[in-house]
Amino acid sequence: MQKTKKSVAKRFKLTAKGKLLHRSPGTRHIANTKSSKQKRRLGKAKTLSETHTPPLKRCLPFGL
Repeated sequence: MQKTKKSVAKRFKLTAKGKLLHRSPGTRHIANTKSSKQKRRLGKAKTLSETHTPPLKRCLPFGL
């Protein structure tokens, strides 16, 4: 039986169509130097590129 990689499960979310969503880095601190536009874009989850998806999907055998 293959186990779920918990480090991957914490960082990524699987969509209904099988794409992976991830949070943007750079939101934790030093926010006063970033523009409002940049902070707004960093707040949204982004889809992971197609080339990085297959190895991470193998770490999530049962989905999320």
